[in-house]
Amino acid sequence: MLRRDLVKLGAGLSLLGAAGRAGRAVAADAGPTPFDDSTVRDIAARMAKSSYSAPSQKLPDAISNMNFDQFAGVAFKPDQALWHGQNLAFDIEFFPRGYLYKPRIDMYEVVDGKAAPVPYNPDMFTYANPELRVTDNLGFAGLRIRNAINTPGVMEECAVFLGASYFRAVAKGQNYGLSARGFANGTGDPKGEEFATFRAYWIERPNPGVDSMVLHALLDSPSVVGAFRFTIRPGTTTVFDVQSQFFPRTTITQGGVAALTGMFYFDTNDRNRVDDWRPAAHDSEALQLWTGEGQQLWRPLANPVDLQFSAFADTSPHGFGLMQRKRSFVDYEDLALNYEKRPSLWIEPIGDWGEGAVDLVEIPTPNEVNDNIVSFWRPKAPLQAGKEYTFTYRMYWGWDNPWPTQQARIVATRVGSVVDQPTERFFVIDFAGAPFDHLAPDAKFHLLPQSSVGTIKNVVVEPNPDIHGWRTTFEFDPAGAKSAELQCQLANDQGPVSEKWMYRWTP
Repeated sequence: MLRRDLVKLGAGLSLLGAAGRAGRAVAADAGPTPFDDSTVRDIAARMAKSSYSAPSQKLPDAISNMNFDQFAGVAFKPDQALWHGQNLAFDIEFFPRGYLYKPRIDMYEVVDGKAAPVPYNPDMFTYANPELRVTDNLGFAGLRIRNAINTPGVMEECAVFLGASYFRAVAKGQNYGLSARGFANGTGDPKGEEFATFRAYWIERPNPGVDSMVLHALLDSPSVVGAFRFTIRPGTTTVFDVQSQFFPRTTITQGGVAALTGMFYFDTNDRNRVDDWRPAAHDSEALQLWTGEGQQLWRPLANPVDLQFSAFADTSPHGFGLMQRKRSFVDYEDLALNYEKRPSLWIEPIGDWGEGAVDLVEIPTPNEVNDNIVSFWRPKAPLQAGKEYTFTYRMYWGWDNPWPTQQARIVATRVGSVVDQPTERFFVIDFAGAPFDHLAPDAKFHLLPQSSVGTIKNVVVEPNPDIHGWRTTFEFDPAGAKSAELQCQLANDQGPVSEKWMYRWTP
């Protein structure tokens, strides 16, 4: 794990606070207790009726102020993994407490309908600095799931749950990139954001020969308690089936379900203030939406000068996600970070989510260390204290949107200056895909552009033989505006043939 990965997964833990008594989901020294699919939901409902109590962050003096390098030097021994040597498709390793990960997170193994605490032993870890080995019963900070995702018989990390309510996964052949969260609350609010935490996990032992596993999680924060059931299937696309119930302690007006978090530093559409030798650097390049009315939208991301908040109102969406379409090494030229191998993450709602909006928050960042992109589903109606809310969805961690489209797709957005017009911008958008597979020699397309302010002019639409697609260029004059919402679609005589490109321009 790189420094950025550790920092971003620990973001917000300080907001949980060290004050208050240390609450525990279940007594850690209890023997096996009955467990079924309603257990975590019942715990969450009960906890929501009482005030919030943060998990314990108390650590012995020897490790209370660990730095990054010291934390990275404490490594779990593979032969200590849960289910090691049991000929199962998965095993589980655990993270130590320390550095950004001070809260004690309870871990339970579920076998045959009984849950028992996972025992802690300091000798589960190796220590680059022996002075960091303490004999106290510290417990764990998080967990990693391993599976033979790339090579038969070779167990490799395919998912991690660590820090607040963050988790992430990869598909076959991929590297870690963006993360997900159990819940977002107040993202982008000047008053500050509240970070919930997964404070306990119940790990169901899979049967031999089964290629999926089930993980339950208890979410907790001052505003909400939640119960999660994840069914995880690693593969060419790694799929999480997520069942979640939320029990607000207070009325929540800025709640975010199926929250996604990533990094966008720069690309060909946004290199302002960037002096970098690479063509691009980002976990995700765009927000993609498939609306309840069937529209397919593509919104390139940006690294703005000021925080930007966008909301795409919808009813019963088919899906949304933070996507990485550029998949060639030459798109990034980074041998160490391999951005071309970062997952896209698509959210497919199951059932009717009703009215709400897909929100997008873009936060300025001076480098690629910070996660500055957040997107989630925000229900239109506030989540009321004392009620229960259920959201079921499927997460696809993979190389693309899981649903093929017959529409032309946007494969690149480039933005630059207009010669002799310093206040104007020049846009170049490339389209590729099914509509161009069998074109007549005299095929023609035109652009359907719109702008909330200013003027779009000098539109050109022409073939792009290099990608077997088409390119459009145009100039945009903002006429002194401080921001503008731009959109366009490629069309022929029968109507639109492409997904809709949407873009927020700021100076």
